[in-house]
Amino acid sequence: MNKSELASAVAKEADVTASTASDVITALQAVLSANVAKGEKVTVPGFFSLERVERSERKGRNPQTGEEMVIPGGYAAKLTAGSALKNAAKG
Repeated sequence: MNKSELASAVAKEADVTASTASDVITALQAVLSANVAKGEKVTVPGFFSLERVERSERKGRNPQTGEEMVIPGGYAAKLTAGSALKNAAKG
């Protein structure tokens, strides 16, 4: 499902226009991105939690040359499914 399909499904479920649903999805993306970028954890109870995690520097190998190299540390986003989402995935 892509963004436009998601917007159409949300619009049908919420009885609003697809344009309105798309605007809401875009706003949700902006809010989630801004809060994760600040290092804040975002939680929707039962559905998911989203947080920024720090990855430490580590050693790796260049797959083409086999040369050992250092992979710099950085940040990543971690999404953890909540109980309702886990149950939905089970069927």
